[in-house]
Amino acid sequence: METRRKFSAEYKTKVVLESLKERLTVSELAQKYQIHPHQINTWKKEFKQKATVVFSSKSSGAPESAKEKDTLYKIIGQQKLEIDFLKKALS
Repeated sequence: METRRKFSAEYKTKVVLESLKERLTVSELAQKYQIHPHQINTWKKEFKQKATVVFSSKSSGAPESAKEKDTLYKIIGQQKLEIDFLKKALS
C-alpha cells in the first residue's frame, strides 16, 4: 500500500509562487517537483482564494511568531539567491 506524501506549507508556497511566475508550464513544474499537475492547480486555486486574507483589515499581514518570521526570511533569502544567480547568468 502506497502512503500519501505530505507537503509543508512552505513547500506548497514555493511551488505556487513559481507557478505564478509562469516561467515554466504547470507540466514542467510537476515534473520538476515530481507531483501531479492537478495538485499544483489545486494549490494555486486555494492560494488565490485565501490571498485576500493578507489584505483584510482584521489582519495586519505581519508574522505572528518568530518561527513564522524566520521562515519568511529564509524564503526571501532563497529568492534573492535565485535572482542573483539569474542576473549573473544573463550577464
